Amino acid sequence: MAKVSVGLRGWRFEESEIFTDEGEFKPLDEIPEDPRQRLLRLSLLVEKPCQACYLVHGDENIERCRQATIVYGEPLNEVVLCDQHEADFLYWFREAGGREFVGDELFRDEFQEWFADGGRAPDGYGGMEHVETDPENMPSPPDAQELQDRLNEEFEGERIDLRAYGPDADEADVGGDGDAETEADADDEDEPEELDLDGVDLGREYPRK
Repeated sequence: MAKVSVGLRGWRFEESEIFTDEGEFKPLDEIPEDPRQRLLRLSLLVEKPCQACYLVHGDENIERCRQATIVYGEPLNEVVLCDQHEADFLYWFREAGGREFVGDELFRDEFQEWFADGGRAPDGYGGMEHVETDPENMPSPPDAQELQDRLNEEFEGERIDLRAYGPDADEADVGGDGDAETEADADDEDEPEELDLDGVDLGREYPRK
């Protein structure tokens, strides 16, 4: 079956799992759990700046940050990068010990610390070659509001807050069992949808030598 990227390169989806025969996104409750979680997360990542650019420019010059084009890692612990900084990530992963953090909750933090300390790929480091047959028509995920509306419709009686999947989400925002917790949820008896990441293969989409 064909695999496609949605919104950003990196995470790959089986077309048949997320699209109907007409090329529309399936209802969320018809999408398997792992791709559904990634699709939800992508809806909040597609317009974010490259994390490496942000470490260079910060909030003061955020307009100088390039928009992310690729994602590595797992939901809530991913690294999003522009084309120019992808080689730095790949060098860290392959040559500077990054591979040992696959499946570790510090995966993203370790890369950011290495980069902030001056870690860079050597000049001319090749990185990866990507083949895009139709980059202008790369499908985009539904935006966050549309997904939120779909969730509220499809999981009647349950309150699911997409902010738990946002780029600033951290362990303080996510319960130990994966449930999103907000002040609104604390005041409400309804429980958000449980996210089980235990079965995710954390090494399957990573670049190899």
